[in-house]
Amino acid sequence: QQAEWKPTVSLQLNSESHKVGEDLYETVLTVTVTVKSSETTAYLVEVKQAGLFILKGFDDNNRAGLLGSYCPNVLFPFAREVIADHVVKGGFPQLLLEPINFDALYAQHRQQAQQNAPATDTPQ
Repeated sequence: QQAEWKPTVSLQLNSESHKVGEDLYETVLTVTVTVKSSETTAYLVEVKQAGLFILKGFDDNNRAGLLGSYCPNVLFPFAREVIADHVVKGGFPQLLLEPINFDALYAQHRQQAQQNAPATDTPQ
């Protein structure tokens, strides 16, 4: 008798951005999905989806927000589709990743960075 397929899905996201020209930035979204069944890894799929974005007229703070939230949000549906295609082509049941709230993830990342920042000395 075949065991019922009740996998646990682990999702890891990472995005990196860098300047490649005047007002031109590349953002790379890395999506790693590990699927386990009964503590055994059934499969692991990783996709790096990149995009070039022209960002003109933004201050550093707003640009950082766009690169950390908006750009990954634009890239995610493409990465999600590639992952779904690869999983099915690998002979596994379809895997559809839920939409991601990149605004909330970016805000959380900023908050953690502020909490981990060293305290600055204030002159007395």
